[in-house]
Amino acid sequence: MSGEFSGEPQKIMVSLDAVGNTTKAVTKGFAIGSAVIAAVALFASYIETIGSELGITKTGSELFRDPLTSINVADPKTFIGLLIGGSVAFLFSSLAIRAVSRTAAVVVEEVRRQFREKRIMEGIDKPDHGRVIDICTTASLRELATPALLAVLTPVIIGFGINYFALGAFLAAVILTGQLMANFLSNAGGAWDNAKKYIEDGNEGGKGSDAHKAAVIGDTVGDPFKDTAGPALNPLIKVMNLVSLLILPAVINLQDNDLARFSVAGVALVILGASIAFSKRRRPGLDQGAAADVRTGEPAAHHDAASGDGPVADGPNRSAERDTATVEQPVEAPPGASSG
Repeated sequence: MSGEFSGEPQKIMVSLDAVGNTTKAVTKGFAIGSAVIAAVALFASYIETIGSELGITKTGSELFRDPLTSINVADPKTFIGLLIGGSVAFLFSSLAIRAVSRTAAVVVEEVRRQFREKRIMEGIDKPDHGRVIDICTTASLRELATPALLAVLTPVIIGFGINYFALGAFLAAVILTGQLMANFLSNAGGAWDNAKKYIEDGNEGGKGSDAHKAAVIGDTVGDPFKDTAGPALNPLIKVMNLVSLLILPAVINLQDNDLARFSVAGVALVILGASIAFSKRRRPGLDQGAAADVRTGEPAAHHDAASGDGPVADGPNRSAERDTATVEQPVEAPPGASSG
């Protein structure tokens, strides 16, 4: 919107954007509420599946009070599942926010590369929009892998690695912390965005003030909060409930076969751990001043700048020799200066 409007139309558009942020946060609150209601219904199906697999003939509230279906958090194993479930929403959110940071770093470095290697500001060359679109599209697919594995494999690890009671406590904690975290992220992100607009409107010192600098940082964090991590917690809750419901018969049938169930849990744990470790070491984020090629994940400094093979991760640390080699502009002498 910057540069498209000025004066009164700009103020109107900024106000509409602020109203949109608030409306969007409220809408996401309703969406996560629907996810919680669906999760509670699936949780009831979870208890009924336990009764069906164990051959319990009780129904209704009697089934829920049966010792073989009651989830007691006083049991240490069940409590461990509760603790892990409570932490999943935070881990998932951190993965989503880090993914946005890494992808943004690649986009920033690609923009720097194009400005450095092309004469865009002079109007001679046109920017390569397709490269940036390719970066975002590829990253959106690749960065989804680790959060998706977290949603699918964590119930497998808890169910086969501990027992179905721990898995039930795990789901309860995911529902509780997930819906609270989703509402917090959506509301906080929208509030930070609107705070920046409020300051840019001339309040609290206006543009260029310390308050504005802090608001820009808040908005930078708030965007992945309200547009990535917050909305993604909604499907996380649903996927974990569905996966748990699907694997529950196998978990119950293998509860006495320690070798089989520990093998399944171990393989899932290794895959998930390797995915998280690879995701964390793949590329630095924006705060580290370097990026990497979106397809290979290798540092962008390994690519040849002249070939356009990938973004060059020079950032603020690039050397003077590289700048000289990349952009050599003749310096015009001032009028009247002697050539000799």
